[in-house]
Amino acid sequence: MGADQTRSVDRSRRRSLRRRYNRILRFAAGQILHMWWFAVVMPMLGFRKRAIRGRDERLKNAARDFHDLAADLGGLMIKLGQFMSTRMDVLPAEVTEELAGLQDEAPAVPFEDIRRLTEESFGAPLDTVYDNFDPTPLAAASLGQVHRARLSGANAEVAGFREVVVKVQRPGIGEVVETDLSALRTVARWLMRFDFVSDRVDAPALVDEFGRISMLEIDYLHEGANAERFAEEHHDDPRVGYPRVAWEQTTRRVLTMSDVTAIRIRDLDAIRGAGVDPAAVAQQLAELTFDQLFGTGFFHADPHPGNLFIAPLSDGAAEDAGQNWRLVLIDFGMMGQVPPTLRGGLREAMIAIGSRDGQRLVKAMQDMDVLLPSADIGQLERLVVKLFEQFGGMGLNELRNVDPQQFIRLGRQFRGLMESMPFQMPQAFLLIIRTVSLLSGLCQSLDPDFNMWDAVQPYATRLIQEEGGGAAEQAVREAVSTLRVVAELPRRADHIISLVERGQLSVETPEIDRQLKRVERAIGRVISAIVFTGLLIGGALLHRINAPLGIVLMSISAIPLLHALFFGNRR
Repeated sequence: MGADQTRSVDRSRRRSLRRRYNRILRFAAGQILHMWWFAVVMPMLGFRKRAIRGRDERLKNAARDFHDLAADLGGLMIKLGQFMSTRMDVLPAEVTEELAGLQDEAPAVPFEDIRRLTEESFGAPLDTVYDNFDPTPLAAASLGQVHRARLSGANAEVAGFREVVVKVQRPGIGEVVETDLSALRTVARWLMRFDFVSDRVDAPALVDEFGRISMLEIDYLHEGANAERFAEEHHDDPRVGYPRVAWEQTTRRVLTMSDVTAIRIRDLDAIRGAGVDPAAVAQQLAELTFDQLFGTGFFHADPHPGNLFIAPLSDGAAEDAGQNWRLVLIDFGMMGQVPPTLRGGLREAMIAIGSRDGQRLVKAMQDMDVLLPSADIGQLERLVVKLFEQFGGMGLNELRNVDPQQFIRLGRQFRGLMESMPFQMPQAFLLIIRTVSLLSGLCQSLDPDFNMWDAVQPYATRLIQEEGGGAAEQAVREAVSTLRVVAELPRRADHIISLVERGQLSVETPEIDRQLKRVERAIGRVISAIVFTGLLIGGALLHRINAPLGIVLMSISAIPLLHALFFGNRR
């Protein structure tokens, strides 16, 4: 390719990226204006009920429009849709449900482009690295695609295996990711200008978090390191299978791993045909996930059916494993790590769920910094206790048969709490929720009678025993804790009485505080509207006597008008 042709291609690529950037911003601007009109302007004009009445349908339409945009643009926008579908802490259910079906699929990249990128990465012809490279992709996604291949003799001897799968980045995906992230950072700054957004979520922090995850996902050296760490942590477990990395044939843009694909976990007929009980697979999958979460804290955060296989074992391997099959995991681009600060709270939450202890669960949520300062702890405790009482021991099949009116009545009872949604979860916690959610659905497809509660219960019991050294020691610990509280009661009571006497006792009322803030903002807008009206009428009257002064007053009236319409809804 000549210099002129290279410059022409570069200009074309830059124009394409600029169009992509502008398209994302245009879509976001339209959605923000639409949201502002119904959330701010219509209530100010007295049409609050009408705005609320159509809210659910508008949210569904907005999510559907984004779904179409992401499917058309591909690249990072599909990943954004999948990321947002997990943010049930900051997005309404109408949005997350619509985006949950966004599939990470894309048209296949022509083989010549894959060949060119691979050879650039290795600095060698493809035929010298692999004896055979299937030009038809095994899978094609928005960030990369996968091909089957066979290592050349010398390379196979170094790697220790011959049959491989090769994951190759889509050409130019790095520039696409940077462009999308730049547009999203601009959108996040726009959103933070509105109280009804900034009071609920730190949008720039979410974009930064998403960007960090995305940049790691297109770094195949990072994925290879994840795969190697997973292998090290499970090399003593004969029930678990995983690929090995061919590091000599792996770069930041190309990942070569041993081919360990077997029976797909959704192929129930083939699983039964291999003499494997799908219910046993569900049970072992749940155990493996909880072992990762509460062991080292390093867990596979994307256990969807395409990443899981069942490998039948030969007699010798089956004897070592204690069963005639092995659960095989692939794709380690999305791995989670439970930080030490979260692990203790997570263990406490698991114990609380296993023992159906609502107060303990809320306390664990506080310890994990899941609850925002505005959360009404008392009301949340009552909600969790109520949920445990009504639905605590039910599996998914049983929940499907529950009278919907029960959920509606519970929702009405705790409407204020559900609307305020006082949660903003750290990414590690969201990955755990996503993982357990995928796990639950997959286990249910393997075994219709699978109950996540039953899977949690023995693990919670074991955690209690590990932490408490048995029931007797746990009882002693609880007694000591109670005595400590009782011993401190006189001192605390005296302190409270002193505060009352000095007039320094304060009571936190989050809901009342929020209502007062709304009233203050409303009063500010009313005052601005009165000033606007006075200036406008005064200017109109003066215009007949002193036209320049009248025009000045009418012009100045635009300032309080803008404040009443726009800035009264900002911080």
